Amino acid sequence: MLLSTTHTLENQSITEYLGIVTGETIIGANIFKDIFAGIRDVVGGRSGSYERVLREAKDNALAEMAEQAQRMGANAVVGIDLDYETLGASGGMIMVTASGTAVKC
Repeated sequence: MLLSTTHTLENQSITEYLGIVTGETIIGANIFKDIFAGIRDVVGGRSGSYERVLREAKDNALAEMAEQAQRMGANAVVGIDLDYETLGASGGMIMVTASGTAVKC
């Protein structure tokens, strides 16, 4: 399955547009990650634990979107857009949505 943020695929012709596909993931960051991220905020540096959680959420959303496209008979998804948002009273949940257009090449 080809996944692309562009609306065309180089050296490939899109023969059929099958429709919009999406994938959503909501993932919680636990209290220990919050504590260590708070320390990083004070002393500076990157928060590796949050980066891993965010990467996992993105990968899950893309995989869900690709599975939906495959069920439709697509072999590619173009025009992919990723959106990130925090949810919950203290922002302890991360939501990642992926959307694109399922196509046949």
